[in-house]
Amino acid sequence: MAHSLARSTLGLTSPAPIEPPKITFAAKEIDLVEWKGDILAVGVTEKDMVKDESSKFQSSILKKLDAHLGGLLAEASSEEDFTGKAGQSTVLRLPGLGSKRVGLVGLGRCVSTSASYLSLGEAVAGAAKAVQASNVAIALASSNGLSADSKLNTAKAIVSGAVLGIYEDNRFKSESKKPALKSVDIIGFGTGPELQKKLKYAEDVCSGIIFGKELVNAPANVLTPGVLAEEASKIASMYSDVLSATILDAEQCKELKMGSYLGVAAASANPPHFIHLCYKPSSGLVKAKLALVGKGLTFDSGGYNIKTGPGCSIELMKFDMGGSAAVLGAAKALGQIKPAGVEVHFIIAACENMISGTGMRPGDIVTASNGKTIEVNNTDAEGRLTLADALVYACNQGVEKIVDLATLTGACVVALGPSVAGIFTPSDDLAKEVLAASEISGEKLWRMPLEESYWESMKSGVADMVNTGGRQGGAITAALFLKQFVDENVQWMHIDMAGPVWNDKKKTATGFGISTLVEWVLKNSSS
Repeated sequence: MAHSLARSTLGLTSPAPIEPPKITFAAKEIDLVEWKGDILAVGVTEKDMVKDESSKFQSSILKKLDAHLGGLLAEASSEEDFTGKAGQSTVLRLPGLGSKRVGLVGLGRCVSTSASYLSLGEAVAGAAKAVQASNVAIALASSNGLSADSKLNTAKAIVSGAVLGIYEDNRFKSESKKPALKSVDIIGFGTGPELQKKLKYAEDVCSGIIFGKELVNAPANVLTPGVLAEEASKIASMYSDVLSATILDAEQCKELKMGSYLGVAAASANPPHFIHLCYKPSSGLVKAKLALVGKGLTFDSGGYNIKTGPGCSIELMKFDMGGSAAVLGAAKALGQIKPAGVEVHFIIAACENMISGTGMRPGDIVTASNGKTIEVNNTDAEGRLTLADALVYACNQGVEKIVDLATLTGACVVALGPSVAGIFTPSDDLAKEVLAASEISGEKLWRMPLEESYWESMKSGVADMVNTGGRQGGAITAALFLKQFVDENVQWMHIDMAGPVWNDKKKTATGFGISTLVEWVLKNSSS
């Protein structure tokens, strides 16, 4: 699953193709104390860590492990004050088992969420990288209480965390160390074709997430709008049995009267590319038609309202195409999964927001493809201008539901912080669908209000609307702006992912949104 983005001559930056580590995942029915390998990791809740009056574990699994270790596990956990809280972990090098190390990873107060199990997989992957382990096993101290469906989804989340945790994007480093991890055994979740199907699904989605991460991590001198279009076309070629690609150039966009999108692109030496992938199952009836629309600003300078001052994050504006990365990552995963009964349109108006004599000025009026006019009072509110024409185009495909994703506003980050995306929709049914998908994926979404009275601030004296209503309620007015370009008979949701697109601590993309999108599409399929 190697990806090699097109080469750039600017700065002579050449991303090296990298091959994600090949990890074998196996579901095994085996006694933990008999497993042989480098690290045996057990996910534990705070309840699992409770000990009796003689300092013995009450959990049968931990009690058995501790007995084989002569009480060292209980002793070490007490000395390190390990209580099973979320985020806690300890790895002990202990004699007496087939495994060289035993790790305990905290899951929190009780049997937990998909996000907790993702974190378990990531923590084990991190421990494996630290000691260059080649094989690990993962189990839960309290897996016996899980239903059959819960076991399948829990195993999927753990595997996903392990795959994503071991992966490192080293394409732009002169030297990199390859991870040694070769195999992960999942113990205590049963065996059989249903579980193997879930593990395969996890790997397919993770391949899409890794692809999305690579797109966002790629700098703007490598990932231009043209290269993003090439990457989209490659996906369509890779899964040509179900995916097709249409790439529109500037002249074709002019014919479609996409003045709002083209106004943003006007200043850049790199021409815009409008990307449309279409997924159709190879056989059977289609019962649902969906569209995923992603903001595709491969770099955002702010235009004449240039980003300035501390905190403007202009150096990170390569991630302003995070919405398009989510859409293309989902396309790649769905190309592998091949759900039945659903048609999906993946739409991206890709361009750069730069500064030149041909650029859009504050005060200019642009006309979107549905005929609505927009007075541009801030050229740094450009993403919504590109999405306006993309949403009109999506509605013209005859879809019933649209989800758009965009790194749209700093206001949403102020409201919800760096880990939670805001969702805006007039449809309660669509909100329930997407939130249910996010519960399974482990990604955090929060529904925000579409306060119609705020539209007053978006009115213009000389055009139909302005493109920004100021600081107050900025994420809400941005969503209200997008709503003007969606047909009333189409269910629509806007996801503002400006916060969770990027991990500041790790200085890397997160791949946010891809897993939730895939889950949502599958819920609308007949698979």
